Amino acid sequence: MFKNFWWPLEFSHVVGDKPARLRALGQDFVIYRKSGGAPQVMSDLCIHRGGALSGGWTKGDCIVCPYHGWEYKEDGECVRIPANLPGVAVPKRARVDAYPTQEKYGFVWAFLGDLPENERPPMPVFPDFDDADYKIITGEFKWDANYERVCENALDAAHAAFVHGGVFGNPDEPEIEDFEVEQDDYSVKATLYLKATPSKGLWSRVFAGNKTPQPTKTVPGFMMPCITTLAVDMPLGRMRLFDVNLPIDENTTLTKWVSFRTFFKGRWADGDTRKRVQRIFDQDHVIVSGQRPELVPFDLNAELHVRSDAMQIAYRKMRDRFLKMGWGIDSHRIEIDRERKFTVIPSPARRASPELANAWVMKEAPTIQTMPDGPAS
Repeated sequence: MFKNFWWPLEFSHVVGDKPARLRALGQDFVIYRKSGGAPQVMSDLCIHRGGALSGGWTKGDCIVCPYHGWEYKEDGECVRIPANLPGVAVPKRARVDAYPTQEKYGFVWAFLGDLPENERPPMPVFPDFDDADYKIITGEFKWDANYERVCENALDAAHAAFVHGGVFGNPDEPEIEDFEVEQDDYSVKATLYLKATPSKGLWSRVFAGNKTPQPTKTVPGFMMPCITTLAVDMPLGRMRLFDVNLPIDENTTLTKWVSFRTFFKGRWADGDTRKRVQRIFDQDHVIVSGQRPELVPFDLNAELHVRSDAMQIAYRKMRDRFLKMGWGIDSHRIEIDRERKFTVIPSPARRASPELANAWVMKEAPTIQTMPDGPAS
């Protein structure tokens, strides 16, 4: 898990005026819409006595703690303590961590970290999102597995023949031709041509009735911090899949998926699409939830790699680069400390106001401690 990235935390249509608790990265957040409709994400913790702000309500652009009525602005500053007598100032340390929040691609995103705006990584881009030629549907899937294992599974082309045989993998032709990995600072992708099992039922029409379909152009990819992508060009049209693999904690992942298609665009086909995505995730879940160790190793040499693993290797090297930068969150340490002290991901206000940087009672989320030379790269 990483700080200092834009994290897509929730579908836009789920977020309303009433504050709601959202758990991600081993943290509790509160998410709500302000008076003008813009979304806001904060740490779900009142500085006073640790009340959950998600149990409160909004008052204009402020959120009100349900315990003692303290009111916090969107930047986390407390502006009213009802128990104070008139003329008594609100203490400077009375604030909570509030995170820059945006709404895009059907999600509410929060920048979870303390970097100033000009130093932040860019928000990932969802190509084709505004293309009217696509029919879009969404859904969720919960995994009993670490999100990095889930992400790597989506990048692994070689497993399709064995885990998804009969859906799109072909166990009779499992070979993966050599391919090149394209990458930049925050993403990786590759173009492959996979041999699929002839489909049955509705999806047989995707291949225009061809009982022996030709290799299909397939482009899997990954975008930091948690998004896997899949683009498939078929004879009947194009399909795109964006998976937001949100870590709830070290061993639980909630995938919020968005499926695009240029064929079968009537509502009558939506149910079939959802069943197909569910079936594929169910098949993957059996495998991924049983992987050991549960967490992706820091050491690149801890697991054996072959040429078809080039995408996963690129992902691990990119991940390790950000670990060396100190952006990894030690969620195990957070859980150990949870009973006596509450840890949070620091917000930009901490860095912007040095005099207040140490004023919060809450402890900053610890970063992962790696070997002296850092993880293998």
